Amino acid sequence: MKSIRLYALTVNAVVVALSLCLILLNVLEPLKNALYDFDLERTNSGAPDERIIVVAIDEYSIEAIGQFPWPREIYGALIESMNQSGTEPSVIGFDILFDTQSSPGSDAAFADALSRYDNVILPSTAVTENELSRTTTVEADGLIPAHDVIHPIPAFYENTHHAHINAVLDTDKVIRRTWLQLQTPEDGVLNSLAFQAAKMAGADVDHYLNYHPQTEIWIDYEAESYDFLTVPFVDVLNGNFPPENFKDAIVLVGFTAIGLSTDDIGSVPIETEMKLVYAHANIINQLLNNTYITYYPDWVVLVVSLVLLAAVVFITWRFKTVASLSAVLAGSIAIIAGQHYLFRGTNIFIDTVHPAAVMFLAYISNIAVKAYFETKHKNFITKQFGRYISPDLVKEIASSEQEIQLGGINKELSVLFLDIRGFTTLSEKLKPEEVVDFLNSMFNLITEKCLENKGTIDKFIGDAAMLMFNAPLDLPNHEYCAVKTAYDIQKGMEEVRRNIFEKFGVTVNVGIGINTGEVVVGNIGSYIRVDYTAIGDNVNIAARIESNTVAGQILVSETTYERTKDLFEYNCVGERMMKGKTVAVKLYEVLGLKNDAAAAEAAAGRQ
Repeated sequence: MKSIRLYALTVNAVVVALSLCLILLNVLEPLKNALYDFDLERTNSGAPDERIIVVAIDEYSIEAIGQFPWPREIYGALIESMNQSGTEPSVIGFDILFDTQSSPGSDAAFADALSRYDNVILPSTAVTENELSRTTTVEADGLIPAHDVIHPIPAFYENTHHAHINAVLDTDKVIRRTWLQLQTPEDGVLNSLAFQAAKMAGADVDHYLNYHPQTEIWIDYEAESYDFLTVPFVDVLNGNFPPENFKDAIVLVGFTAIGLSTDDIGSVPIETEMKLVYAHANIINQLLNNTYITYYPDWVVLVVSLVLLAAVVFITWRFKTVASLSAVLAGSIAIIAGQHYLFRGTNIFIDTVHPAAVMFLAYISNIAVKAYFETKHKNFITKQFGRYISPDLVKEIASSEQEIQLGGINKELSVLFLDIRGFTTLSEKLKPEEVVDFLNSMFNLITEKCLENKGTIDKFIGDAAMLMFNAPLDLPNHEYCAVKTAYDIQKGMEEVRRNIFEKFGVTVNVGIGINTGEVVVGNIGSYIRVDYTAIGDNVNIAARIESNTVAGQILVSETTYERTKDLFEYNCVGERMMKGKTVAVKLYEVLGLKNDAAAAEAAAGRQ
């Protein structure tokens, strides 16, 4: 028991250490991200805020207006077409960079349009690493610092609101988070396009800044791309889309045509390739609807994992393998499914992939230790049981699906009783330890011959023994096996008898009685102590036959004789009255094997 506990404690200490590494190193991050993405994909409503409108630079517009890039006065005309008196949108946010100059006249026309309206946002790109990029790796504590900011050209920058459009990529290049603000070296705090647009639309969004030190939020993707109202650029430009639809709207102008800009396509949890103008639209929708996604940190996952680990250890050692495995599988499914329904109802996400992995790691480790000790114990029991019945029978019982019946069953057995003759006289001449040595030698001989013939040792009683054949498993030709065992014992006694006589001058012999018939065999006794034994009239007859033997004699009943008379030489010794019987029992003495061929045939038949 101490050894098992030591092994279990050592293994589980290793499991705890591996679990810490697993969680803190985020080894299963791809699976965790997949679970998070699944939650978002299954819970998005597809019904975003109707105030958000996307004006799309799509294939239809390019075909109508001409090859892209377009002259910039076209964007000025777009702004004017939306800013009709009384139908002005709250915000017109461009997801297009205007950081380089084009023709002076075209830029001037666009700058003039921008100067006449106060609801336009032009984006900037922050440089947060060593190269210009719209993606950033998070390392800073507090607002993310930008080393530089690429703004629109001065003529545009001076007449518009400003915002950054940097995207945050996780290690698998999926956009799941966003920064609402960045810290720039010259301009101070720079809001994101979505945050700036929501503020300009009158939404109370400042409380989001307290949500995370880096003003980072998990994006609640509520809608796929074309769930948002999307209008072709050219339809707005030509007045084919009624201007009154823009009243108080939040308008985003961006690319949806294929192949215009690789920087404007990204992978998000609910779409493999989403035009990033729709990612901004989703963030705006989230800010307008005041929703959060709560993503529990690693320490919470670690606590949950350790609690589940302890539960798995208890279950593994407390219950049988099938039950414990079922419990672990059910528990893993339950925590993953439960997490999904928790997210569906509360927008709370907790990583259950790592806890489930910890559960399986704990289960596999503990079941391996348990199986090792169970196998060791089983081998010990098999070895011990092998002292009572044939090792071949032990293996057969261990591998067979046939269970040994509990309680008693009626079964035909051949029962052998043996008694050592001359033992009392001998024991008077021996020291106590010599008596024990002699009995052990005798019983070794009896045991060897019994097991060689696939018998079962029922019990040793002082200087006597009871053997049975055909239990607990079926044994063909069990009558032959019983008689052959008796014959082998008598042959083995020749040397024993000679040695004892030479040393002590006492003749030692055995008398053996055998009977074949139906008995009750099984686990018989009390709830505290049971024995696997045989009882019944035919057992008593075998004992009575043995009591009728003389030294060195083997007597069998008529039933045993009839079934083995072709294999052994017999001599009928007549009928004898047995205690408790009203009819005499005819007995036969075994004289020897009839011939080697018959013995070989019988031996082959019982293999």
